[in-house]
Amino acid sequence: MATTSKVNQLQLLQQNLQNILLQKQQVESSLIELNSASAELQQTDKAYRIVGKIMIASPKEALLLDINQKKEIAELRLKNILQQEENIKKNIESLQKEAVRELHSKK
Repeated sequence: MATTSKVNQLQLLQQNLQNILLQKQQVESSLIELNSASAELQQTDKAYRIVGKIMIASPKEALLLDINQKKEIAELRLKNILQQEENIKKNIESLQKEAVRELHSKK
């Protein structure tokens, strides 16, 4: 593969990594909010669910179940994102080494 092609591929991988890091940040933020909501629900007697523009009284247990399900999904997404991040970083590292080797061999 030509060096310019590798450089272009590296740039694409860098962009993919940036997108993955942004997704990771969003999921981590979501998990923090869910953990905070769960902690608050543990300490309250009355709980409400926001539906559209109104708040409706809801059983605390139902809301906790909903939050826990959302946390499970977010944790799975985070695990998947971390795996993608690791794979992209390995690809970047490998491609950088190849490009450097090619540049040195051309000199």
